[in-house]
Amino acid sequence: MADETQDDSLENQDERPKGRQGIIPINIEDEMRGAYIDYSMSVIISRALPDVRDGLKPVHRRILYGMLELGVNYNKSYKKSARIVGEVLGKYHPHGDGAVYDSMVRMAQDWSLRYTLVDGQGNFGSIDGDSPAAMRYTEARLKRIAEELLSDINKETVDYQPNFDDSLKEPTVLPGKIPNLLLNGASGIAVGMATNMPPHNLREVCAGIQAYIDNNDITIAELMQFVTAPDFPTGGTIYGYKGVKDAFETGRGRIVMRAKSEIVTTKTGKEQIIINEIPYMVNKASMIEKTAALVNDKRIEGISAIRDESDRSGLRIVYDLKKDAIPNIVLNHLYKYTQLQSSFGVNNIALVKGRPQTLNLKDLIRHFVDHRHEVVIRRTQYDLNEAERRAHILQGYLIALDNLDAVIKLIRESRDPEIAKAGLMENFDLSDIQAKAILEMRLQRLTGLEREKIQKEYEEVMELIDRLKFILENESERMKIIKDELTELSDRYGDDRRTDIVHSADDLTVEDMIPNDDMVITISHEGYIKRTPLIEYRTQSRGGVGSRGVTTKQDDFTEHLFVAQAHNYLLIFTEFGKVFWKKVYGIPEGGKTSKGRAIQNLINIEPGDKVRTVINVQDLNDEEYINNNYLVMCTENGTIKKTTLEAYSRPRSNGINAITVREGDKLLEVKLTNGDNHIIIAKSGGKAIHFHESDARPMGRTAAGVRGVTLEGDEKVIGMVCVSREDANLLVVSEKGYGKRSLIDDYRITRRGGKGVKTLNVTEKTGKLVAIKEVVDSDDLMIINKSGITIRLEVASLRVMGRATQGVRLIKLNNDDEISSVEKIENIEGDEDIEDQENGESPDNNGDSTEGSDTNVQNEE
Repeated sequence: MADETQDDSLENQDERPKGRQGIIPINIEDEMRGAYIDYSMSVIISRALPDVRDGLKPVHRRILYGMLELGVNYNKSYKKSARIVGEVLGKYHPHGDGAVYDSMVRMAQDWSLRYTLVDGQGNFGSIDGDSPAAMRYTEARLKRIAEELLSDINKETVDYQPNFDDSLKEPTVLPGKIPNLLLNGASGIAVGMATNMPPHNLREVCAGIQAYIDNNDITIAELMQFVTAPDFPTGGTIYGYKGVKDAFETGRGRIVMRAKSEIVTTKTGKEQIIINEIPYMVNKASMIEKTAALVNDKRIEGISAIRDESDRSGLRIVYDLKKDAIPNIVLNHLYKYTQLQSSFGVNNIALVKGRPQTLNLKDLIRHFVDHRHEVVIRRTQYDLNEAERRAHILQGYLIALDNLDAVIKLIRESRDPEIAKAGLMENFDLSDIQAKAILEMRLQRLTGLEREKIQKEYEEVMELIDRLKFILENESERMKIIKDELTELSDRYGDDRRTDIVHSADDLTVEDMIPNDDMVITISHEGYIKRTPLIEYRTQSRGGVGSRGVTTKQDDFTEHLFVAQAHNYLLIFTEFGKVFWKKVYGIPEGGKTSKGRAIQNLINIEPGDKVRTVINVQDLNDEEYINNNYLVMCTENGTIKKTTLEAYSRPRSNGINAITVREGDKLLEVKLTNGDNHIIIAKSGGKAIHFHESDARPMGRTAAGVRGVTLEGDEKVIGMVCVSREDANLLVVSEKGYGKRSLIDDYRITRRGGKGVKTLNVTEKTGKLVAIKEVVDSDDLMIINKSGITIRLEVASLRVMGRATQGVRLIKLNNDDEISSVEKIENIEGDEDIEDQENGESPDNNGDSTEGSDTNVQNEE
């Protein structure tokens, strides 16, 4: 019995779930999949993505519509934000008050929206990320441009849907006279997708839409002539047009934005970087804080202080630079490591008929035009219905006035309004609406003047009806209306672009920020280096005492001076035979009178070593160039070596060995050649040897070289030239300021290793030979003596002389002064500064007058 009872109990348990409250077993995987899809579609459609027609998400649409219903128009008084939020929450948007208030606040922030839709009064936050005041403190009303979004909404231009409790109706979309999605963009994260659409300029967008209306087959490239690029509310600069082009053509792209900056010099000589505009959606306070941390961590160098000087007049961030900092380099580091450069990832996803789609520029314009076309049709139809209704009533008025006595008699004899209405309809063939309107007519309308007004109004209404019917029958007229409305919007609300465009900055480097100008590179005896714009130097007549060139210590003087472009590579060779690489723009800039910066701070030079020569190289990436050009090196003891440029084309921060220098010797000169030059090596005793470059075969990078010239007595090699031009002459200069030009053909070609022939008649008056250069008439000379005085003169002013002559005086020297460096530079036009005439000196003067020289230096200083 017990077993049977147990079996019955189990049987009942098996059957119980099937019959209890209709529970149906289902697969949990299918249920979760269906529920998640429903949730995701709800987020996509009802929360995160804007409608392509009015560019609004439901919360923004409800806020604007709620404010319109509340009567807070642009020309009405402000109302408390809490009142507006409560209106929206209670009627249309049953979510948190924070969501509604935050959305309304963003529509009032001029750094968030290109064209704000809400006019806020009070603390609505800041670009530093400060929170707005509580909604009970702030007030708001609609902006005038926002009312253009709501224009004609009461003319049945859009569909309505029940609100959350079916007690009210709310619009599914706004009429949207302005192309809000293009103007203000949108951003949102849905489920499985996101949108990030940039704002644009109203004038450009209106012009682009009008161009599309004129030609529906217009290409995106043609549209981009009108809508050039996004226009961000915070300004800034768009660098690189490729991202903009991709976004316009495909709906997806990466737009690089940079802050607008300027480099200024204060009255005290301090250099500053001023930031006036920052990229869109960048938190200013956070950016400054992170920049300060990078400066403290030494990741960004050259900045001594950062200040936020922003006020009501505008944004202003000041970066004070250290004395030796290069402003463009510091600015580039700021762009690289901070949010002064940021990117905007365009992802144009919007709802088209309730479905998310990726849209290009033409798609966005097309959907807006289609929406406006539908609004114009529905508005016109509504106006037509209202006009016909009014015309119908006016027609009844006119019939009644034409039969005034009979109408009055009928009304007076009727027992009640219903009988009177029936009598009017029967006797005068009036409709129910007309009869009712006549019964409600005021007695003053029966005067003769009022009859004329009714007749005139009737005629005007009939003209309006004809006009509205014409609009409904002609699409071209409707499109003309849309264009006229856009022109009116552009004139009323349009403004200039805030964001600049730089089309050629897709991949910016330091060089993109620095002009490729000619620079004079100066290196002193004790290793101070600087670059100075070539334009600062002026041409003087031969024999002038010169202008102050560089301020050095008493025992220092300029050893190297040459001209290079800012983007070139400098190959820096030292006495010990090492080579270092440096970009010209990486050399600190200084004026003619500045000392420069110690070269040890720029390259890792060994203690006791010093720079001997610097080669200016245009490009180390061109294989044909580096394989067909050579570096010819010469040491003070007469050794030479030739090696291909390719062996030195891989820059290393610590440098490499360029030549093996024997003990007691040091590297003196390095020249860049093409493999077919003539080499002339000069000695301090006044002799020079001339041989063809082919006499020196190419060697490895670390080889020691071969003998180039034989020295006599205490002679040293003072220089080497590689002749590459047929019209060139040989210029030699002695340490006492004498020099001359002579024909290269005067130096017979011999084999390398000889003693050479006389190139200058060295005497006690001339001093030893100190420089040898290859020059032509168009060259200028820059001569610098050990006291720091410089003079620039034209080579053409020096006549060609014989090989063994003494030469002429090139520069006047004070007592115990000697020439330190002689370099040739390209001739540029400039004002001659004939200072020797100002001092009352003659160019042929022996230079013994120190009084005139001192006076000139004092004037220059």
